[in-house]
Amino acid sequence: MWAHNNTSVRALLLGLAISELCSSQTVLNTSRFHILGSDLAVFESQEKRTDLRCEAAAVNPQLDFDLRAHVGYNVLIPMQELTGPPQRLRIMARITPVSQPEKSFFLVDRIQVPAIGEDARGTAEVTGEFLAGPGRYQVDWLMRGGREQVCSTHWEFTVKPNEKGVLPGVGPETITEAPKDPFAEQSPPKQLTAGQPLHVKFLVNFSTMNDRESAMKPRDVAALVAMLRGVAQLPQVGRFSIVAFTMSEEKVIYREDNVPKIDFPALGKAVKGIHTGTVDYSQLADPESKTRFLTSLLTEHVGLKGAGQQSSDPDAIILVGPKVMLDKKLDKDVIEESAQTRVPVFYLNYNPDPTGNPWKGAIDSVLKAYRGLAYTITAPRDFGSALADMTTRLRPGANSMVAREELH
Repeated sequence: MWAHNNTSVRALLLGLAISELCSSQTVLNTSRFHILGSDLAVFESQEKRTDLRCEAAAVNPQLDFDLRAHVGYNVLIPMQELTGPPQRLRIMARITPVSQPEKSFFLVDRIQVPAIGEDARGTAEVTGEFLAGPGRYQVDWLMRGGREQVCSTHWEFTVKPNEKGVLPGVGPETITEAPKDPFAEQSPPKQLTAGQPLHVKFLVNFSTMNDRESAMKPRDVAALVAMLRGVAQLPQVGRFSIVAFTMSEEKVIYREDNVPKIDFPALGKAVKGIHTGTVDYSQLADPESKTRFLTSLLTEHVGLKGAGQQSSDPDAIILVGPKVMLDKKLDKDVIEESAQTRVPVFYLNYNPDPTGNPWKGAIDSVLKAYRGLAYTITAPRDFGSALADMTTRLRPGANSMVAREELH
């Protein structure tokens, strides 16, 4: 049985809180699941049933920042269909590779509905999501209400193989769960390439896009973590250092040095501990405090101190995060004094709204001093292209000049 993946449910009506509808979702393969005859009959009929009024729409495959194909469905249910005593809705989807009809996967979802009065108005929305490997699939979907009434529909979708930038994380003609927590342990140990594994150092900025936002949006956090995972999954990379920081508190929140595996749960705990919306008085009284903090961070972790010639030094340094906008620019002279890094430097500049935020950030303005290469990451495919390009530039050996020269 695959791990549970919570399905988001939104109830848009008077008098019913969003949290009052809850669900859990599980993906199972054919060998681990026995389907009821009544459900099988609905699937085999290939007819669209509306005994239970609902509108079910397929969500076509979409590439996310984890570089996997995400597929799913959205369902709208009139609240008048749910009136009465507490009941349970049961959702089931049979997902079958067209070329292997004997190899079906079943998505099972149960939603506990509270008692709802006859005067209820509005609509409840249920969404489901899963990951799919390359292949063509048939989906048979149904929902059963508390009185055994049925809503059903059927559709097909295709995930194209060998798309540029797509990681082979889900096997061909295979369905698996979409993780609900970006910091959870997800991937099994990878197979490293022969030879000495590369050591990559990350500097990750977990900060809001602008001062008007009190906290990072969950999707933005997930995007940054997905980019870390993408680099970590490269077969030639086997050692990691990470320095996670936040500009709002002007401090490093998490650090690991030269480890074989990133501790994502521990990183997640540190990120969730950021005191959003809280600013120290000393920071308000000193308009240059953020500039000094970032200067010190770059000097220590990207300059000579951050990349020397010792065996524990990294083979590449990768900065990840949104633009850093400062009232006072970084002092280029100070940066250049320590900018003689001996390894390639990359900057994954996450900017989901380039039209609304077209200005050059503080790190962009000094990246030239490190002979670094910046990639603007607006959509998942941008990260896929950046990852492919970085892969060709990474070379073993902390003193490798070849990789640095290829940056220019």
